[in-house]
Amino acid sequence: MGEILSNVVPFELRQAGPWMGEAASEVKPVRAVYTVKEVAAMLSLSVSSAYALVRAGQIPAERLGRRWVVPRSRFHAWLDGAAGGLSATGTDSPRGGW
Repeated sequence: MGEILSNVVPFELRQAGPWMGEAASEVKPVRAVYTVKEVAAMLSLSVSSAYALVRAGQIPAERLGRRWVVPRSRFHAWLDGAAGGLSATGTDSPRGGW
C-alpha cells in the first residue's frame, strides 16, 4: 500500500505558454480606460444606448479629442455605487433626463 502512495506526484499549476496562445513572459498591462463599445458589452447594452448614457452623463466618461473614453476606476466605482449618490459627472446635479 505504501508503494502506491510513493508514486503520487503533487499537482502544480503551469505557467501560460505558447500552447495557450501567449508567451510565458508576456504580461498584459491593465488598461486605464474602456471604450464605449466595451462598456456597452459589459452592461449588456447596445452601443447606441451606451453612447446616449455617456452623452447624458449617466455613465462616467471623458472626451479625448473626438472620442469618448470611460476611465476604468471611475466606471467601476460608479457601477459599485461608490460615488456616494453623485452623478457620473461628479457633480450634485445630473445632466441627463434619466
